[in-house]
Amino acid sequence: MARERVNVVWLKKDLRLQDHEPLMRAEQSELPYIIIYLFEPGLMAHPDCSTRHLQFIYHSLLEMQRHLLPYNLKVHIVNAEAIEAFQIIQSQYDIVQVFSHQESGIQLSWERDKKVAQWFKELDIIWKESQRDGILRGIKNRDDWDKQWYSNINLPLIKNEFTVADRIIHLNHSFELEASLLNDLSAYPNQFQPAGETNAWKYLKSFTADRGKNYQRHISKPSESRTSCGRISPYLSWGNISIKQAVHHVKLHPNYEHNKRAFNGILTRLKWHCHFIQKFEVECEYETDCINRGYELLNRDQNPAFLKAWKTGKTGYPLVDACMRCLIETGWINFRMRAMLVSFLCHHLDQDWRDGVYFLARQFLDYEPGIHYPQFQMQAGTTGINTVRMYNPIKQSMDHDPEGHFIKKWVKELEDIPTEFIHEPFKMTSMEQNLYGLVLDEDYPSPIVDLAESGKKARAKIWGHRKHPTVKEENQRILATHVRRNTSQSRTNRKKRT
Repeated sequence: MARERVNVVWLKKDLRLQDHEPLMRAEQSELPYIIIYLFEPGLMAHPDCSTRHLQFIYHSLLEMQRHLLPYNLKVHIVNAEAIEAFQIIQSQYDIVQVFSHQESGIQLSWERDKKVAQWFKELDIIWKESQRDGILRGIKNRDDWDKQWYSNINLPLIKNEFTVADRIIHLNHSFELEASLLNDLSAYPNQFQPAGETNAWKYLKSFTADRGKNYQRHISKPSESRTSCGRISPYLSWGNISIKQAVHHVKLHPNYEHNKRAFNGILTRLKWHCHFIQKFEVECEYETDCINRGYELLNRDQNPAFLKAWKTGKTGYPLVDACMRCLIETGWINFRMRAMLVSFLCHHLDQDWRDGVYFLARQFLDYEPGIHYPQFQMQAGTTGINTVRMYNPIKQSMDHDPEGHFIKKWVKELEDIPTEFIHEPFKMTSMEQNLYGLVLDEDYPSPIVDLAESGKKARAKIWGHRKHPTVKEENQRILATHVRRNTSQSRTNRKKRT
């Protein structure tokens, strides 16, 4: 008996029902289609993955399920490696086409995709991948990338419409999630931003309606940014909303003229979002290797005690500790505070960036490989082409949390310390410590490094290494690959020179 011919929509980081080209293609085809999401054991075991990521994904899928049910459609949540899952589907149905978005993921997911593509080819299954957020696959340099990005992002949004299928297509094979995994995924901590497409739009609309008016003023403030920033980064990372949807909404919103500076600020950052993912798409080695190979020659200290203090928020520097504890608890801190955490780890503590990169990836609810790894290396000073920023956590604290409200919220040991000592509690005398009920090294640690000394050593080390011949040679390669040039302007300049 001939198997029923079907198409498959393979969801990846596109957990939404609107502005979704693979779903549109499936609807336009003449065949019934199966929608699947894969919880792949290999990817879940990778050190960048955490339960909070999987929970966000799972609850996004549950929302999609609820909205698809009236159309006799469902998302089949599959616990299997990709080829294994498609083999099971193929044993029951005749897969004709697979629709998905391209995934700009880690090396592991790229290797997975190549194996799946080969398997599809052997079975004459057509795999149609749609571009994600204007990211281009296979380019060797950034010439005219900006122009192409704007052309893509200004295209009309896809309005997905669904017809009622004659039945729900079921898979006979059991792909059920393991009980322990299902228990972990079913729970969703209240301290995290709620998952799903509906919540993505709630956050974006509240930003344009009112929250965003102070975006530029508060973007660097650890407390105020939690309200004034867009806070749509988790939804972009897991595809509850597309970059195109966000850009169109902000640009066309009635409040744009009233809040032009703030709205242009977030539009710029939406562009940067794609800019860094495109970097990673071209060189996914950002995850594991210094992108400037010359920095592999730079020796770093290996101090497990420093790493433990940094990861647990017990460095003796209040803003560093507050940021780490807040991130672990809520999954989000603003960009400047993220940069400060990385800078402190790599410069003041002199630790290799790889010793912290996966730890922070697991904490960020909005973990996006294409942003995380290039940004981490920028802040660690291993690109060779970017200005080395060495954040002084005391200065950052005084500038952006002058009254210590953020510190006191997240470092409870310091909640009764007066403002004059909140940034530098180690300056309190023994009498003052007793007066305020805080004994250093018992209730709260003394600083694990001296900032003046560690900063001086770091500057000499990092800036000195920039002169290394291998670093200089690599700089030229990186500039040729990643700096955006306008080819038409380049042609004009060449004509002028001739």
